[in-house]
Amino acid sequence: MPFLLRIHALRQHCMHAALAAALFLNGVGVQAHNLNFLNDTPLSYMKPRDMDSIKRALVEVLNTTGDGETSQWTNEGTGNSIMIGATMTPERTTHDGNKTCRQVAVVLSAKGQSLNLHPFFCGAGKTDWALQKR
Repeated sequence: MPFLLRIHALRQHCMHAALAAALFLNGVGVQAHNLNFLNDTPLSYMKPRDMDSIKRALVEVLNTTGDGETSQWTNEGTGNSIMIGATMTPERTTHDGNKTCRQVAVVLSAKGQSLNLHPFFCGAGKTDWALQKR
């Protein structure tokens, strides 16, 4: 192959590689950029003291609130400057021997955003509720 043809082929190969790299890197940037909305969910504003507080409230709901009854929670008193609120409503309860399972609708709200969750817990006592994988 003559020298000039090899140079031309090498130049085209480099251009194709550069174009592929640019498209890949641009695509990665766009994908990461599209996930930025997750930064503004109520969960992203929760601090450890907020998490401890809502966990205690959720255990109380699991132990005492009937299906369809809604309980309110706020992070007031946790030291977080961002106000976070939640409604927790048990949706269904099932029993299997001495094990009780409950699905709860949880709606977290903060800074004009809301997040809907439907965790499923099972336990045999008043303090051993465990989140179930689905």
